[in-house]
Amino acid sequence: MEKFYLEIPSIKRKNEALDYIQEFLDANSEIHGTGGLNRYLDDYEEWLIKLEEDYIRTPDENRVPARTFFLIRKDDDKIVGMINIRLTLNEKLRRVAGHIGFSIRPKERNKGYNNINLYLGLKECVKHNIKKVLLTAYKGNPASWKTMERFGGIRIKEEYIEEYHELTVFYEIDTFKAIKNNEEFEQYI
Repeated sequence: MEKFYLEIPSIKRKNEALDYIQEFLDANSEIHGTGGLNRYLDDYEEWLIKLEEDYIRTPDENRVPARTFFLIRKDDDKIVGMINIRLTLNEKLRRVAGHIGFSIRPKERNKGYNNINLYLGLKECVKHNIKKVLLTAYKGNPASWKTMERFGGIRIKEEYIEEYHELTVFYEIDTFKAIKNNEEFEQYI
């Protein structure tokens, strides 16, 4: 059985992390949950500094503290996904994005890995005492919102988000309940 864990990005994963983003670019796929890695392709080291600053950031109307992780498959020590967890929300994030952004690399999709990714992310939320998480997905991305529903996500609204030019669905997940009701994912960690 495959095993997975979340890892805080470091310099040792530089080439693999850049390959991860390149796979999205080659597939012409949207990039989510990477803590902005796609904007730092020419300066990975600066991205690592940004991530540490993100983690200790004081929340304001523009930015909030966040933690970004690689989802690593133990069997081959490969980055198969990423997840970004905002440790608190400001008004803008409540309106457009929520607590969690996540992704699975295009060549590893449709294997159930994002369920493991979100499960591990929810466990991180518990460590930070985030009792309920707000998540969003484009209405045209059923794989993403079905993952949220898998973990007891309740659709609280649909709204057209001008910034993204997309109809977006909003979900709320009770973190403690989601983990308790999905303990079968423990076998993957």
